[in-house]
Amino acid sequence: MSTQPLTFAEFYPRYLREHSRRGTRVLHFVGTTLFIICLGMLLRTDNWNWLAAGVVAAYGFAWVGHFFVEHNRPATFQHPWYSLLGDFRMYFDLWRGREKFG
Repeated sequence: MSTQPLTFAEFYPRYLREHSRRGTRVLHFVGTTLFIICLGMLLRTDNWNWLAAGVVAAYGFAWVGHFFVEHNRPATFQHPWYSLLGDFRMYFDLWRGREKFG
């Protein structure tokens, strides 16, 4: 991913290719789920430490997937906003069955 995509529609297929292995998708799914839980806890308790915990969980699980399963660099380093959007789209597509875990 050396050039900046013009649109998210152009970016997302690349994102999926960089998340092609089952282990990477499972780790992203777990991390995103933990982030959503932590966000809920933030809203419930008004304790902003939950947001920090959620970010650490989401990135921690995702980066383990990239470095040790997929053996690539996370898209976050080059395209942070598209990457974040891609993570949530893949997460909800996995929930709906539009994407498969492996």
